[in-house]
Amino acid sequence: MRQTLLDGIVIPAHPLALDADRKFNERRQRALTRYYLDAGAGGVAVGVHTTQFNIRDPQHGLLKPVLELAAETVDSTNGKGMIKVAGLCGPTAQAVAEAELAASLGYDAGLLSLGALKDASVDELIVHCRSVADTIPVFGFYLNEAVGGRLLSLEFWQRFVEIPNVVAIKIAAFNRYQTFDVVRAVAEAGRAGDIALYTGNDDNILLDLVTEYAISTSAGVQKLHFSGGLLGHWAVWTQSAVAMLEEARRFRDRETDIPQNYLTKAIEVTDANAVLFDAANHFVGCIPGIHEVLHRQGLLEGTWCLDPDEVLSVGQDSEIDRICEAYPYMRDDKFIAENLDRWLS
Repeated sequence: MRQTLLDGIVIPAHPLALDADRKFNERRQRALTRYYLDAGAGGVAVGVHTTQFNIRDPQHGLLKPVLELAAETVDSTNGKGMIKVAGLCGPTAQAVAEAELAASLGYDAGLLSLGALKDASVDELIVHCRSVADTIPVFGFYLNEAVGGRLLSLEFWQRFVEIPNVVAIKIAAFNRYQTFDVVRAVAEAGRAGDIALYTGNDDNILLDLVTEYAISTSAGVQKLHFSGGLLGHWAVWTQSAVAMLEEARRFRDRETDIPQNYLTKAIEVTDANAVLFDAANHFVGCIPGIHEVLHRQGLLEGTWCLDPDEVLSVGQDSEIDRICEAYPYMRDDKFIAENLDRWLS
C-alpha cells in the first residue's frame, strides 16, 4: 500500500447517491464506484466530506452501509490493488470505533479529520492520532477551515509524522504557507520516501502535482513532491483526472520545463473547481455542485443531499454550464454514456 501511494494515484472522494425521498440509493452508489474503477482511479475515499459527514447521524445510520457497499463493489469488480480509504472523524472514542469498523471491512487506511477537536492542544491531538493509528494505517488530513477543518501548527505536523503507522497526508488547506509546513515536517523527519503527499488543494491541483520541494535539513537537502490527489473535485470527470495525473508525472519525472499550456490548464482546472465547489459562496454548494455534474451525466438521479437545505447556490448551475462549454477536454461524458447501463446493471 505504501508503495502504491508513493507511486501516485487518483483517489476520488466518493459522493452519496440518494433517491428523491433522500434514501440511500444502492444501485446508483454501486454505479459510481464502478465508474471510478473503470476510469482508472487507483483508490476511493468513502465516508469523507464529499460523502456527507451526516451519514453518521442516528436518523440516517448510513456509515456502515456506505462503507460496506463500496468495499464489496471494489472487491467484487476489477479493484484488485485498489486502495480503500475510509473517512474517520469525531472525538477519540468515535474515531477509534470508526477505524475499527473500517478495518473490519477491509479498508487500507483511514483519512483522519481533526475538525471535531478544534480546541485540543497539540499533545491532545497527537494522543488522538496515535490511538487511531493503533487500529488502522492513517492518512493525515489538513482540512480547510472553511469546510470544517482547524489550523494545525508546524509543531503538530512535526510530531504527527513521527507516528510509524502514518502512510500518507492529504493537504487541503488551500494555503501555500500551511502546505509548506506539512512538506517541511515530512522532510525534516526523514520520511520523504515513506509518507506519500496527496493534494487536496482545490485551488492549486495541477501545480501541486508538478512542484518539487527541495528542503534543507540536518541530513542534507530532501526532495519531495505530491504523489497524487485525494479530491472531491476528482469525483467528477475522473477519466480526465487520471490523464492529468499521468501528464503531471511525465513532466515531473523528466525534470523538464513546464510548458505554458500546462500552466494555462492549471488555471482552467482552478476555475472549474471554483464553480463546482462554490468558492464564491464560501463552499456552501460544494457537494450539490458535484452532484449536479453527475446528475447531468446520468450517474445520479438528482442532486439531493441528506440535508434538504444543502442545494446549489443561486447562479451555480449557469456557472456549471459555462465551465462545461469552456473546458470540454475535462469532461468524460462519452465514456460514461458508453458504460452507464453496465454500471447500473
